[in-house]
Amino acid sequence: MHNTILLEISGLNMENVTIAFVGYLIVFSALVLLYFVFNSLPKLINFQARIKLRKKGYTEIAQKKDLSISGPVAAAIAMALHEHMGELHDDEETVMTIKRVARVYSPWSSKIYGMRQPLR
Repeated sequence: MHNTILLEISGLNMENVTIAFVGYLIVFSALVLLYFVFNSLPKLINFQARIKLRKKGYTEIAQKKDLSISGPVAAAIAMALHEHMGELHDDEETVMTIKRVARVYSPWSSKIYGMRQPLR
């Protein structure tokens, strides 16, 4: 028994082809547009940062070639912000207790339940 796929092109007309072509054209042009937007976004952000630095009087920093922050510095800033935001709540003592269970057997880890039962 073979599975066959029939392609019936008798219902295919120029209107359907035009709709499909225009749809593909819209999707691919949107993808190209998004590529250019995401590609130029860091340049735009650096440009705005340079303008703000010049307005505040930090011209020597604004003239640097690379204004990006390194990974460890960004991680340290993020951790400091997380710690600062975490202090807004009350300090709660969390005590975690791990108790060892006497029985090791668990139906979740049993392989017998994963096997198929024979038909009767």
